[in-house]
Amino acid sequence: MTVFCLTEIEPGGAVADASLRALTLARELSGDVAAVVFGTAPALGDLAAHGVSDVYAVSGIEGYAPQAWARALAGLLTEAEVIIAAATDRGNEVLAHLGAITGLPMAANCAAVSAEAGPESYAIVRQRWAGLLLEEAVLEAPVALLTVATDAVTATMADVPGVCAVHSVTPSLREGDLVVRAAEAPAGAGGASLATARVVVGGGRGVGSADGFAALDELASLLGGVVGVSRVVTSEGWRPHTQQVGQTGTKITPDVYLACGISGAIQHIAGCSGAKHIIAINTDPGAPMIARADYAVIGDLHEIIPALVKAIRDRS
Repeated sequence: MTVFCLTEIEPGGAVADASLRALTLARELSGDVAAVVFGTAPALGDLAAHGVSDVYAVSGIEGYAPQAWARALAGLLTEAEVIIAAATDRGNEVLAHLGAITGLPMAANCAAVSAEAGPESYAIVRQRWAGLLLEEAVLEAPVALLTVATDAVTATMADVPGVCAVHSVTPSLREGDLVVRAAEAPAGAGGASLATARVVVGGGRGVGSADGFAALDELASLLGGVVGVSRVVTSEGWRPHTQQVGQTGTKITPDVYLACGISGAIQHIAGCSGAKHIIAINTDPGAPMIARADYAVIGDLHEIIPALVKAIRDRS
């Protein structure tokens, strides 16, 4: 069995953590694992360590163009039995386009996959209702299209590292494939996106205003992370929806999530529960986020964050 994994690469060349999780699940299908990459050249050592034997480097597409990326993947279908991506905004969008182009069914937010259901059949477990419910199903398709829930699988290295052979791919595109295309600047000091950042500094209603986020932006920059927000912040127009963490935003899996002035509604918890460590700053000791945090600071974030920024700068 050959499993192809749409692998997202951060601007510095590191493999996105969400994609490492997808590669881990791909290995569990007991086959050869190939990575498909666009744009930035990948760190081949990271891919090899996670069991990748072949890397398909796609050229000729500038920036992020979901339909063009899907068209490139469609050109590789004859070599694949499964195509996997992380269930990030990009992964879900590109595989949805691929399903539309090929007529193949797609299963999103998978937590487990097995090829033991029979020929061209895959037993899957996938998250529903922001992970509150697990659905068992069988996907029947000559080529399975799957995205992997970013908080459902822990990234692990392969017992036997792969040896990456790099193949150059120039896809045959159609008119209109590049109509929708995004060119992005790095989202933070480390160039990471909200879905792949190792550190996220979150802000909620307690920040008080759009101007109040200046200190959080500075802290995120010092930590090499990015800023995330709660739904109320986007509703107030203080920050864009692209920064929202939660059920209707982005699900994050950072090493550290610092939640500042966020009460912790269940929809927000659904988006940040994949964080390895949660630190909460809030004036309300009874806030749900305090109960979910590994560490909590009861106090005014407008005093605590500037003090933390100063302490970090003093140590630099």
